[in-house]
Amino acid sequence: MEITLELIIYLLSLGLIVGFMAGLLGIGGGGIMVPVLSVIFIYKGINVEKAIPLALGTSMASIVITSFSSMRAHKSKNNVAWNIFKSMAPGVVLGVLTGAFLVSVTNSLVLCIFFSIFMAYISVQLFLNKKPKPTRQLLPKYWLFGAGGGIGTISALVSIGGGSLTVPFLIWQNIDGKKAIGTSAALGFPLSVTGAFSYMVITGIGNIDTQTLTFGYVYLPAVFFISATSFFTAKLGAKCSQILPISVLKKILGSLNMVLCIKMLVSVISEF
Repeated sequence: MEITLELIIYLLSLGLIVGFMAGLLGIGGGGIMVPVLSVIFIYKGINVEKAIPLALGTSMASIVITSFSSMRAHKSKNNVAWNIFKSMAPGVVLGVLTGAFLVSVTNSLVLCIFFSIFMAYISVQLFLNKKPKPTRQLLPKYWLFGAGGGIGTISALVSIGGGSLTVPFLIWQNIDGKKAIGTSAALGFPLSVTGAFSYMVITGIGNIDTQTLTFGYVYLPAVFFISATSFFTAKLGAKCSQILPISVLKKILGSLNMVLCIKMLVSVISEF
């Protein structure tokens, strides 16, 4: 795929939005990146059977830098519950490896439909903004490990940083909202590193093209340009999370996710 000025502008702009949302809501940004990258790759002439897993893998690799920046920003504000992180992180890593294997044996159209349905569900949850019962307490460590496994598996399947699942899961247990976002951001780092490795080495082992800088299902130029801007805006998002009304921003994110998923579905179905 030829690297044009148009493509660079698209990717830099995508990084600006993704980074800000990552810092603001503790998400990796896959819900935004996957639909946009899928449309870009198809527009650039890549076969849809390759475009979807390539968008998933590239998104996951891009989340590495975004999540690292977001984790550092939230750590500096003491918004990471490290006891929860230690219980969930091993499960997240195992779950991601499982999800990456499932991607390798699943049809691209099925992946696209699953992603769209899942993100539609998340969008509805963002709108509802349900509150947990005041008596609910943090689950035991083995339950947190299991939850991490489930979050990791789904995150690898739809290439998200896990925040769309982790934040509601922690808030459901009456963890403070800012702590939930910060802990989710921290968990996004090992999740994305494992996911990027999986999409490069496990899922896409036979899809290496050094001429276009595509390794497995990761298109490195896109990772570079997205990360170049998302690294900085993730810090800005983390600062804004301390002062902006999260409930309103969740609804905006939910609306954006819904529109992007519909666009991706239309683009993919039209290619079949």
